[in-house]
Amino acid sequence: MKRALISVSDKTGIVEFAKGLKEAGFEIVSTGGTKKTLAENGIEVIGIEEITKFPEIMDGRVKTLHPNVHGGLLARRNDDSHLAQLAEHHIQPIDLVCVNLYPFQHTIAKPDVTPEEAIENIDIGGPTMLRSAAKNHEFATVVVDPSDYDIVLAQLSENGEVSGQKKRQLAAKVFRHTAAYDAVISEYMTQLAEEENPESVTLTYNLKQSLRYGENPHQNASFYQKPLGSTFSVAYGTQLHGKELSYNNINDADAALLIVRDFEQPAAVAVKHMNPCGVGVGETLAEAFRKAYEADSTSIFGGIIALNREVDLETSMMLKDIFLEIIIAPSFTKDALEVLTAKKNIRLLTVDFKGERKNEQKTTSIQGGLLVQDLDTFGFDQATISIPTKREPSEEEWAALKLGWKVVKHVKSNAIVVSGEQMTFGIGAGQMNRVGAANIALAQAGDKATGAALASDAFFPMDDTVEAAAKAGITAIIQPGGSVRDEDSIKKADEYGIAMVFTGVRHFKH
Repeated sequence: MKRALISVSDKTGIVEFAKGLKEAGFEIVSTGGTKKTLAENGIEVIGIEEITKFPEIMDGRVKTLHPNVHGGLLARRNDDSHLAQLAEHHIQPIDLVCVNLYPFQHTIAKPDVTPEEAIENIDIGGPTMLRSAAKNHEFATVVVDPSDYDIVLAQLSENGEVSGQKKRQLAAKVFRHTAAYDAVISEYMTQLAEEENPESVTLTYNLKQSLRYGENPHQNASFYQKPLGSTFSVAYGTQLHGKELSYNNINDADAALLIVRDFEQPAAVAVKHMNPCGVGVGETLAEAFRKAYEADSTSIFGGIIALNREVDLETSMMLKDIFLEIIIAPSFTKDALEVLTAKKNIRLLTVDFKGERKNEQKTTSIQGGLLVQDLDTFGFDQATISIPTKREPSEEEWAALKLGWKVVKHVKSNAIVVSGEQMTFGIGAGQMNRVGAANIALAQAGDKATGAALASDAFFPMDDTVEAAAKAGITAIIQPGGSVRDEDSIKKADEYGIAMVFTGVRHFKH
């Protein structure tokens, strides 16, 4: 008779699966709570202690770690010496293993979890059995996912066995599953030990969506979600309406969220190709959006809009008249939804703005490697402010400088932002020299540059950016400072009566 070993934490569908195995001619070995569940449902079960000839000890920490289990799992059925050793030691082969693991991820998600509780939910025996069976998948079927129960039973019913290809697929899933399980544990333990820059890093993500294509139609792509990741994120957002999100949509939406999170008052952010094209704030969301739209009414076409307040009817009436890819907000009123869902293809996405904002590290893949760094969350209030010029900013200029400084760190370097108190006027992004970025931003701002502020993501290597700003009418500048030629820029600012602020912090973004 064939033998199956079943030991599961998630008992979804396990009774039906066990009954199906019995009908297929399997005897069932089980442990602890699983054995109790199966027996209560009238399924004849052999206790694991009958196989090991040893009781469960240490509160169940040791029960399946035994040669009578792993010998039965690892023996090659086409190797005479393995079969002879099984006979010599009275070990019966195990033909199917159905195991899922202690809920470690669920445990550490609880806000009041203790390290002791977390560690107690690290499964040892389960992964060991899974890996043993997966290694020997030519002879043992291994099942870790309840969604695979039906297909295994179907193949057993139709063919009397599980196909070699399906066994291989199930084994591959097991190794992915145990690797992901260990990755979550290793991340938790690394944080618990307060280690930085560990000698290796193992990342795991769960498939959220298979995408139609990547940046371009000839590139395959998928969207994965980080287990226990920040809930304030596109990955944990909810799509209410519209076409499926694309690779570029997701990237742009993430960029928009990272910008709008920096604003406390009602704010609207428009993004194209991961750069902001317009940012506005106001007393109401409608006012904020109107300013974001006016900041660059051309580039916003086909853009992504992120809003940090519930979308109301007034705002929705303005949004509906523009071609937009996505609108992201904490929520939408019923009236706003009726207006916006009348547009078939627009994507409406809600994100939990009150959700956890973890200080997740940013990862960037390169050929043959991975770059890891902290997310740039450095704000104006953390900066060491100094004013090297003769004139200090006015109250209005301070408001414009702060808005520009919030925005410029999210613009691809070299980056320049021209802004007023409540909106951006011009944005120069991704240029190979700083004065080039300034010229783009100032040209876009046009007459609005007069009396406006200019923010730079990094210091001025020479005074040409100040010269260009002054000629355009800029009256206040904020930049990190720290160039060996800072004095040239200070003198040029004093020459034109510009107030300049140093923050001591740069915001390169590549």
